[in-house]
Amino acid sequence: MNTLLLGGDIGGTKTLLALASVGGAGIAILHEQRYASCEHEGLAPLLDDFLAGGPIPAAACFGVAGPTDGQTADLTYLPWRLSASALERRFGIRHVGLVNDFAAAAHGLPLVAPQHVVPLQAGQPLARAPRVILGAGTGLGVAGMVWNGERSQVIPGEGGHMGFSPQTPEQLKLAEALLAQTGRVSVEDVVSGPGLVRIHRFLGGRADSPASVGAAALDGSDPLARRALGLWLEAYGAFAGDLALQWLAQGGVYLAGGMAAKLLPDGAGAAPFVAAFNAKREHRPLAEAMPIHLVTEERLGLLGALALAAARLQTG
Repeated sequence: MNTLLLGGDIGGTKTLLALASVGGAGIAILHEQRYASCEHEGLAPLLDDFLAGGPIPAAACFGVAGPTDGQTADLTYLPWRLSASALERRFGIRHVGLVNDFAAAAHGLPLVAPQHVVPLQAGQPLARAPRVILGAGTGLGVAGMVWNGERSQVIPGEGGHMGFSPQTPEQLKLAEALLAQTGRVSVEDVVSGPGLVRIHRFLGGRADSPASVGAAALDGSDPLARRALGLWLEAYGAFAGDLALQWLAQGGVYLAGGMAAKLLPDGAGAAPFVAAFNAKREHRPLAEAMPIHLVTEERLGLLGALALAAARLQTG
């Protein structure tokens, strides 16, 4: 018997929604739709549109870009406040859960097809060792995965809001410039879509979007964009390596989010990232032993939300 599930991946830029069936063959997506988050006042109007005239899902889960206690959430880069119980009442869904978007992404990893996981560094993976997942987009998401004796347990976090640690003279000048503007410089001020634009402007460019910087860097039409992308990848790699050391992520490091997939579509050009990841002085051998994977599945968080909706139905 198949049961209908609703999943969502809610970010500052885009929201992905999907209806799926879950049964003996696992989870199968039946319908999905993408919305521009900033064009809407909240999640409920999107669900009004997405669910209009259709059957009511038995369970739902939404990955949200921000901290959540599972029942309520205030999104970091959207003026949205979500309530699981309010969504249950309004749409007649029996079980609604909220989860950090990168916790959802971590839960989605087992559902990703092998061709969507590109190795950037083979390393020497250890079974049941900690793993981390991170990804740059509107912000910078982070989650950890640790073995609890029975299964892999996902631990959400807000590591993207840690302080930025410059590792080169150029990065130090960038940090000083940003500090004068903001009073505090977090990692995601640099390692994010808006961060890529900030770097380009710091170098003297006038880009107005991450997409324009990325496209100009990849096609070679703007030398400043190439420099900006290189600096961005170095900062990204250094932070990922720091995070991997904190977690002793000998099970693997996973890069998710649309930016990495677009800027490193086949792993080519990853040298600045990997070099900065491994530049850990006396711990270089440890960093080099950690596998690094690029996840190119854009629906990773959505798949994880659907998996959590299915689990919620079973336990609810």
